[in-house]
Amino acid sequence: MRNALVSAENLQLTLKTDFSSEEQALTIKNEDLKEMLESNKESLKLEAMKRIVGLIAKGKNASELFPAVVKNVASKNIELKKLVYVYLVRYAEEQQDLALLSISTFQRALKDPNQLIRASALRVLSSIRVPIIVPIMMLAIKEAATDLSPYVRKTAAHAIQKLYSLDPDQKEHLIEVIEKLLKDKSTLVAGSVVMAFEEVCPDRIDLIHKNYRKLCNLLVDVEEWGQVVIIHMLTRYARTQFVSPWREDAMFDENNEKAFYDSEEERKVEQTRPYIMDPDHRLLLRNTKPLLQSRNTAVVMAVSQLYWHLAPKHELSIITKSLVRLLRSHREVQYVVLQNIATMSIQRKGMFEPFMKSFYVRSTDATHIKTLKLEILTNLANEANISTILREFQTYVKSQDKAFAAATIQAIGRCATNISEVTDTCLNGLVLLLSNRDETVVAESVVVIKKLLQTQPSQHSDIIKHMAKLFDNITVPMARASILWLMGEYCEHVPKIAPDVLRKMAKTFTNEEDIVKLQIVNLAAKLYLTNSKQTKLLTQYILNLGKYDQNYDIRDRTRFIRQLIVPNEKSGALSKYARRILMAPKPAPVLQSAFKDRDRFQLGTLSHTLNSQASGYLELSDWPAVAPDQSVRNVEVVEPVRLPCIFILFYFLKIMLVLTYICVHVESVSESESEENSDDSNKSSSSQSEKSSSESDSEKKKKTLKNKKLQQLLLIIMTKYILIHIVLSISTQFFVNCMCSLLHLCVFLACQFDAVSWHVHVSLQASSPVFVPETSHELLHRMTGKGLSAQYRFTRQPCIYGNSMVSLQLTLSNSSDQALENIHISEKSSTGQNIHRFNAIERLEPQASVTVSMGVDFNDSTQAANFQLCTKEDEFSVSIQPAVGELLLPITMSEADFTKEQGKLMGMNESSATITMKPENVSSQSVNRKVVSVANIGVIPSSQENIYRFAGKTVSSGSLVLVSVALKDPDAVITINTEKTVIGSMLLRQFKTALTNSGP
Repeated sequence: MRNALVSAENLQLTLKTDFSSEEQALTIKNEDLKEMLESNKESLKLEAMKRIVGLIAKGKNASELFPAVVKNVASKNIELKKLVYVYLVRYAEEQQDLALLSISTFQRALKDPNQLIRASALRVLSSIRVPIIVPIMMLAIKEAATDLSPYVRKTAAHAIQKLYSLDPDQKEHLIEVIEKLLKDKSTLVAGSVVMAFEEVCPDRIDLIHKNYRKLCNLLVDVEEWGQVVIIHMLTRYARTQFVSPWREDAMFDENNEKAFYDSEEERKVEQTRPYIMDPDHRLLLRNTKPLLQSRNTAVVMAVSQLYWHLAPKHELSIITKSLVRLLRSHREVQYVVLQNIATMSIQRKGMFEPFMKSFYVRSTDATHIKTLKLEILTNLANEANISTILREFQTYVKSQDKAFAAATIQAIGRCATNISEVTDTCLNGLVLLLSNRDETVVAESVVVIKKLLQTQPSQHSDIIKHMAKLFDNITVPMARASILWLMGEYCEHVPKIAPDVLRKMAKTFTNEEDIVKLQIVNLAAKLYLTNSKQTKLLTQYILNLGKYDQNYDIRDRTRFIRQLIVPNEKSGALSKYARRILMAPKPAPVLQSAFKDRDRFQLGTLSHTLNSQASGYLELSDWPAVAPDQSVRNVEVVEPVRLPCIFILFYFLKIMLVLTYICVHVESVSESESEENSDDSNKSSSSQSEKSSSESDSEKKKKTLKNKKLQQLLLIIMTKYILIHIVLSISTQFFVNCMCSLLHLCVFLACQFDAVSWHVHVSLQASSPVFVPETSHELLHRMTGKGLSAQYRFTRQPCIYGNSMVSLQLTLSNSSDQALENIHISEKSSTGQNIHRFNAIERLEPQASVTVSMGVDFNDSTQAANFQLCTKEDEFSVSIQPAVGELLLPITMSEADFTKEQGKLMGMNESSATITMKPENVSSQSVNRKVVSVANIGVIPSSQENIYRFAGKTVSSGSLVLVSVALKDPDAVITINTEKTVIGSMLLRQFKTALTNSGP
């Protein structure tokens, strides 16, 4: 065994050696790593697993190590077990037989105290794609869906998709789990469960009704890729639940109310009524708007497509700047964004016209990026800016990129077709390009000129003659075929040139491309019908050449033309109509954008990018003619049953009497015992007095401890009596809640008598704020408010209007020369947050001020609360943006309780960072001052000199937020433990800034 350990240690050193051949190094590592994994030394196993995971990250194949790795799946080393699970997730599907042997280990790991181990075990279990373990996977997912850790619940949502792909018959059971997870309030779970919903049951819109508003409010705090999934799902949902906001007569009158009685005439003109946007529709648009500032391009693109498909047309302009900003990203991002802009610019030119210069082509752009920018510039062209765009196109034609130059010529043709004022200018420019040295430019010019000449052929005979002269110098088949088609189609306008061109073509017929040969046959047929004297023999010669051509299309075309134009005994009735068939007027071609039909796909999807329906694409439904019932999105709140207060008063008095008796009885017992002890001590001798005096302290401590134990025992007995009495005699939930509140009060009173130290409730008791900032924030400027100005500040006190509300103080001032009347907050202004409005101010005199208080439930989110501040005559849209530190309340607890609660909030619930503090910030006063100035949290007494502890709870949900600052000269480690991971990360950034900056 010792030799094996020595060998493994030598192998560990060998792994650090550089090898000339990477394949040789990988081979040696595989052999050495197996020995390290089979050793009994945990450090060697851990080092081996780190290197194996590193190989997987580099894309190397490490499947040979599976037998050695799976032996360590039951290791007691948490870090080693995590790495083993990472490996198993990668190779469990390939090595199913070996993985099945460890299923019992995975099932035990699902009960592990560490949330990361539980989640990893579920992830590995769902990666074993064997139908026989489907029931085990189903049971594990159901248990994980109710786990206390949001990270485990998130993993359960991911496992749902894997199980569904393995066994679609489990759909109904999985829908039950999805329905349960959709009710989850954690932002960590929301994105994953919506992804599972989209994969398993995207048509079950009824599951979203009750969770719609919650998802809208949580959207800002969800991780980025979860935001993308939720936004796309909500886009589909909104198209089925709300009416179209795109009516031409839409007035967006949200305050208009429907009359109680409607006349027959009003019913006939139902479509002419003002459009009233559903509050839930507006909630979705308002909550997604801030995400346009996201750093993730996919999120910005998702919000943009949501506004494109759901928002009123006059609100679409807000997405323009965000989309243009994305053009500074990588080439791949530019390609997708430009495709979506190209589709939008066809229908809404005014959106991007102010940013036209952003679509100018750069020399460093790739060809496909240049082509898309060219497409957008062409879509934006109108009478006002066409001259600028054409000057830009003249530069592009000279580009060394031939494909881009050809695309520019096509763009010029589209501009000439769409804007009649510049048609002649574009034609003249294209004719000049016929003298270009580049064959590709000349060929494309000919093709575009051919399409343009179909609009006004009689006025451009000179251009046709000019093209005929250049015919011998043009070698591109498409260009030669286009000139021949023009000659045949308008041969009456060039009667002398067309026969001569046909003569030249007869000489080179056998050497031409197939597309050119077909046009030569067509030209011969048309000249035979219009000028048979000069071209009869040439036509027969060309038809004979085509009769024996190698291409069967040309042979068939030749036989058809011969029977059509040359009458004989076998000719049918068609020969009489040969001229009408061949010389029929052709409609002018319509030059249109390649993105014209792409709006049938949802923007931002793979189907839109490919212009073809991809697998899994879900089409957007049409707007409903009549909006479905909006009450389906209302969440029912069970009203408590109100019992007479006399019962509550009776139980309160009963508990108080029992408590008083306990406290008095214990005190009397302790006093009597002390008197007896004093009498005995007086009767003792002087020699014994010295000895007794030394033992008196210990005796008193024992008796005091005994008395406290007696008090604690009595209080526990009384508590159990009360709880049993409540359960047996009370049946309503409201009364049980009242009795529990009274129980808490009794425990608090008992602690005041030193009966027992009850940590469950006293430790989480809210305390007064340590620091209250005097800084005020502007809510409404006097210029915007027409003389009314408003400022707000956070009081950091518990809100009297609700336990889940943040308390604010508003100062309203009238700086105008007239009195303002009826200052209030509109009742229809807020749908996202619950706002307690202040009482209306009937009159505010000029140059006067008044201070009022209000409460806002921010739902533990930094999303701004938007509402309308109104006077008698005006309404002003205002918003309150809370700092993350103002969403907390300070609490008191002992150091032991702090350490205990901190141990429960490890792993994903912990955020930490190491900073270098300046010397002036190292003192305890400085650290405490800076921390409490950032967040409304309480200071916890600490027995360690270099560790400072702070505690608070979120106002809305009451989740613990524990902060510790450990000084390690010259660095400091900031640690935040909380279930609200988003709040934790935001607080960490602010603490880092505050503690690293100098000054107050």
